[in-house]
Amino acid sequence: MSDALRPMPRPRLYEQVLDRLRGYVVEGNLGAGDRLPAERELAQRLGVSRASVKQAIVVLEVQGLVEVRHGGGTYLARNGLDPEPVERLVERKRLLPEVLEAREALETKLAELAAERRTEEDLAALYDALHQMTDEIEAGGYGTEGDRLFHAAVTAAAHSGLLAEFMRSIAGQIAESRTESLRQPGRPKRSLAQHRAILEAIEAGRGKAAAAAMRRHVRTVAKVRLLDWNPDDGAQPTVPPQSPPEAP
Repeated sequence: MSDALRPMPRPRLYEQVLDRLRGYVVEGNLGAGDRLPAERELAQRLGVSRASVKQAIVVLEVQGLVEVRHGGGTYLARNGLDPEPVERLVERKRLLPEVLEAREALETKLAELAAERRTEEDLAALYDALHQMTDEIEAGGYGTEGDRLFHAAVTAAAHSGLLAEFMRSIAGQIAESRTESLRQPGRPKRSLAQHRAILEAIEAGRGKAAAAAMRRHVRTVAKVRLLDWNPDDGAQPTVPPQSPPEAP
């Protein structure tokens, strides 16, 4: 039988809510800082359950598109509301644990080698990256580019061609994990502080301390909402078929 004629998946209700919310933001010309209607109001206006609305909001929050202030409502975090397809989000969730596992193994060793092999030029690159991340965060950003430059500088300071090649082979996945992590509330400043600790150990030539600082950092990076997200949360419960009554 042709695979092209396999049963078509039924769209999840919260995915339809996402589409309506996107349209609402465009029609209302809403931007960063604007507030969305309350979940109860959205459920009433859309004719769906609050569970479906809540799941849609969680998807947007996971992607850093909205900020949910407990007791204070939901606010747009950007000038637009274009969430990636849910199936792509599901695939990223599936791959993320392996990417984070690889990062911990590789970057911990890279930090240790960097402490043993770094040059003055390497230290200058690390400080430049730290300053750029600081500037980005102070300007209200996530510090994504500064973060990328810092980890690239650690890799360069290790002077290991093979490990650097391994890092390049997963660069795309690392970029996604970086963005995912820096979207978490309060995470940019915490990552910046952890970068400073890594740099201090590298500058002091303390390999084990640099490795430990990098391990703490990568394990912090691993704490992202995407890993706790369940794409089937909020799905409508199914009612099991009733068994026919037993004969008297």
